[in-house]
Amino acid sequence: MKLTISLAQMAFEFGEVETNFNKAAEWIADASGHGSDLVLLPELWASGYDLSNWLRYATPLDEGLFPRIADLAKEYKIAVGCSLLEERDGKAFNTFVIYGPDGTRWGEYRKIHRFRLLEEEKWLGAGESLGLIDSPWGPIGLAVCYDLRFPEMFRPYALAGSKLILIVAEWPERRVAHWSKLLMARAIENQCFVAGTNKVGESLGAKLGGRSAVIDPWGETLVEGDDQEALLTVEIELKEADKARRFIPVFKDRRTDLY
Repeated sequence: MKLTISLAQMAFEFGEVETNFNKAAEWIADASGHGSDLVLLPELWASGYDLSNWLRYATPLDEGLFPRIADLAKEYKIAVGCSLLEERDGKAFNTFVIYGPDGTRWGEYRKIHRFRLLEEEKWLGAGESLGLIDSPWGPIGLAVCYDLRFPEMFRPYALAGSKLILIVAEWPERRVAHWSKLLMARAIENQCFVAGTNKVGESLGAKLGGRSAVIDPWGETLVEGDDQEALLTVEIELKEADKARRFIPVFKDRRTDLY
């Protein structure tokens, strides 16, 4: 099964929600015009890491920017995935949602690994479950930024049949080599496609790294950005994951009796 993915490697205006929303709407329209089935926006693209003011941005899943993104997905007939601040039980969560081309929410994932270098544990609640969602292309695994450093999170996605893992991030330029290498590692070890969207520009005094990419199950880079804004689009064939898993049957050779 084939699908076309667009990665919206955006710069953004810190805390300027409407400006960022209007820009995102243009990128979603552009991705649709390129014939994409799915477009990914980066982590917290609307607000940035203005976490101490989370009350200004966070809403329940059926309010605020969430239904507005759903409306854009429906308007442009394209699946849209992105991360926004969600208010739930009096806490803020960094929540990755995906909406189908009819505007229905396919699922959500609340970031489980909080990045202590940005004091996320001070402002954000921790998610309590992995993000495996159903889609017309089969199960898809979801992850957010820092999650990429935890390989044990990704194996259950592959074992559940996922051939595609999606990651949204705000990863700094100073560690962008880690980002690129970890995207490749997660794809190779799980024999699946990995698509990661990262911001560019600056945030909290740090330059963001870009290098958004789609990696195939063999570890080959199908498309990759630099450190500038770009809409990166590529078609993938999900059957390649099946080929990789048959050729090197890693999952069958695991020693679950020992680890």
